[in-house]
Amino acid sequence: MATLLPPPSKRQRTSIAEKAHDQQNIDTIPSDLGSVRVQFYDHSTGQPSGAPVAILVADATAKNLELLLNTLQGNDASERIPYRFTFGVDGQVVDIVNDIYRALLKPGLRTTEDTISLHYTPQAIFRVRTVSRCSASIPGHGEAILATSFASSSSSRLVTGSGDNNARIFDTDTGTPFQTLKGHTSWVLVASWSPDDTTIATGSMDNTVRLWNPQSGQLLGQPLKGHTKWITSLAWEPYHLRQSSTLQRLASSSKDSTVRIWDSKSQRTDLVLSGHKSSVSCVRWGGTGTIYTASHDKTIKLWDSTKGTLVSTLTAHAHWVNHLALSTDFVLRTAYHDHTGTIPPSDQEKTAKAKQRFETAATINNTLTERLVTASDDCTIYLWSPPSSPASNTSIKPISRLLGHQKQVNHVTFSPSGTLIASSSFDNHIKLWNATTGAFLFTLRGHVAPVYMSCFSPDSRLLVSGSKDTTLKVWDTATGKLKEDLPGHRDEVFAVDWSPDGRGVGSGGKDKQVRIWRH
Repeated sequence: MATLLPPPSKRQRTSIAEKAHDQQNIDTIPSDLGSVRVQFYDHSTGQPSGAPVAILVADATAKNLELLLNTLQGNDASERIPYRFTFGVDGQVVDIVNDIYRALLKPGLRTTEDTISLHYTPQAIFRVRTVSRCSASIPGHGEAILATSFASSSSSRLVTGSGDNNARIFDTDTGTPFQTLKGHTSWVLVASWSPDDTTIATGSMDNTVRLWNPQSGQLLGQPLKGHTKWITSLAWEPYHLRQSSTLQRLASSSKDSTVRIWDSKSQRTDLVLSGHKSSVSCVRWGGTGTIYTASHDKTIKLWDSTKGTLVSTLTAHAHWVNHLALSTDFVLRTAYHDHTGTIPPSDQEKTAKAKQRFETAATINNTLTERLVTASDDCTIYLWSPPSSPASNTSIKPISRLLGHQKQVNHVTFSPSGTLIASSSFDNHIKLWNATTGAFLFTLRGHVAPVYMSCFSPDSRLLVSGSKDTTLKVWDTATGKLKEDLPGHRDEVFAVDWSPDGRGVGSGGKDKQVRIWRH
């Protein structure tokens, strides 16, 4: 039986509450600064958008500027476009992250006497339609479905991992099984497509990782053996960091407290990252070459992916760290695939496009910043912003501690735009947070049992969640309201994924059926 810690004393509770209040405390904007004139410019064309507009400094927040610009452009409430605002000064670009006062007036870059020229860039240039119906219910698996993942390039292929020891590829256009990936001798816990869609990796309770050809369904080479316990998570090396087009590296985390980096060509272990004292629950491979790992030893570790050395250890959580996510997860997953569907002809152009998409997503105020969010059994979430190339053993403090969940937080994810965080918890709720400051936005109430995971649509306007209560629900991230209730599964929903092209949602769970949801 586990030893239970005594409850905190009154003094400890007071100290914790004061600390949390100080972390959430945001400087107020002085109310006596009057108004400021703002001129909007389209960043792509350089053309002004209407005449300069006077706005109260106290009201000149990024959210209100977005609302004002949409109004000037005649967009109604259902067609509002999310924007990112920047200001150019002395060859530098300043992001309006929170408001004009903190970004420009307080540092002295501009005064209330000046007309401030703001350049706007749309953060979602296409709109994803809400999924509202089950277009296919596909049998095939003999046990519960534990993982689902759409291909990086389209919504026509979905891979699933199941407790029947098999992974399967489904053709979601026709609603039929496409290939069965047979070989594992125990549950398939994780499945992941490589960024260029040429390989599928699966991790199993049989302690092995296997690589598959998604067209033929054949095993590529031999199983990757080395772990002594089951595989908990997989992460492919970002496409723009590859040393050659044929060399694909893969990181796998395991219950055995280690992370292994595999060379998919030679099918050997390149590096073993050992340092955690308990099960490694999640691994992510960042676009700057840093590998992030979360563990049941309450820590998050940062590793150099070329040398395999430990760079830094993040300590803040008081219990198991269940999950972590990066602000660039979406662009790293999709690499050179975007909403236009155009694929560059050469490997060099593919790499350049993947790198350009990553840098656009990760650049804030002229610096590459990959933010990190971690979720724990201590009911808290921490938001971190590690430097792009941290010095060894540097102490990194969290930006914010996100409080509010009443039970364990099982899953966290960033929106593709990098502006929102969604957390799913065993308290039956999903919460939305500001991904820059960590400020609380909404609690999404509707599920009547623990929420296992959630996934944003590619335009960041919608969120789909899967729960133990057998339903999926689609939420509007702008209002925090329920958009669609999707009953249909006959038992718990363990896994859900929104296709990167936005055309469909795939879900699986205890009822052994894959369901495809479309508009």
